[in-house]
Amino acid sequence: MNPPTAAAATPLASVAPAAGPAYRRILLKLSGEALMGDDAYGIERETIDRIVAEIADVLRAGVQIAIVIGGGNIFRGVAPGAAGMDRATADYMGMLATLMNALALQDALRRAGVESRVQSALRIDQVAEPYIRGRALRHLEEGKVVIFAAGTGNPFFTTDTAAALRGREMGVDIVLKATKVDGVYTADPLKDAAARRYLSLTFDEAIVKNLKVMDATALALCRDQNMLLKVFSIFVPGALMRVVMGGDEGTLVHC
Repeated sequence: MNPPTAAAATPLASVAPAAGPAYRRILLKLSGEALMGDDAYGIERETIDRIVAEIADVLRAGVQIAIVIGGGNIFRGVAPGAAGMDRATADYMGMLATLMNALALQDALRRAGVESRVQSALRIDQVAEPYIRGRALRHLEEGKVVIFAAGTGNPFFTTDTAAALRGREMGVDIVLKATKVDGVYTADPLKDAAARRYLSLTFDEAIVKNLKVMDATALALCRDQNMLLKVFSIFVPGALMRVVMGGDEGTLVHC
């Protein structure tokens, strides 16, 4: 059972789910860990197929979907060997891990009958398109899912920052961060039974309270560009659809 819901840090008027989607275009940030299921690392087929089924449902509802995917599930397997490695080199390895996840996600989408394109911030033209903003926008308008791999293409930046950056470039209505926890809490709900979920809070509150919503660079970018951010659990069945329909799910972070 989830911990009791806290009052919103900055109350917003409650929004009843609309007859149609509340958002026309979204950026879904998927962590690599979301693909692991109960495994220690790697990709669990049942888990990725379930996530893809939810993405397909949202796409059929008329929502344009861009995805930024992390690589922690793969890099976790080689992390012990990367200890003491040059940070830039390790970050490039992590970018390649995101590309592997992007290709796996694309394959799962294909098997589900969903057309998608992978665009990589690192040039690897034999397996993915290079990131080209205009082409990505055209894919979205044509109803294809666009999967952004390799983060920003630069070391020292997280895939959270890549999600904020690509979200702004794609002109999305909201960035959705899919996690293992159903929102942002006052403390770690797995360790503190008294932890309470925020219904909403501001970017400044998230930064000042160090709530680990995203890294500070990503939060500042979302704040400065006035982009909405919703944090929710991808492991709760139907949560993604409820979010895009404007339902009460997760935590909304706003300016």
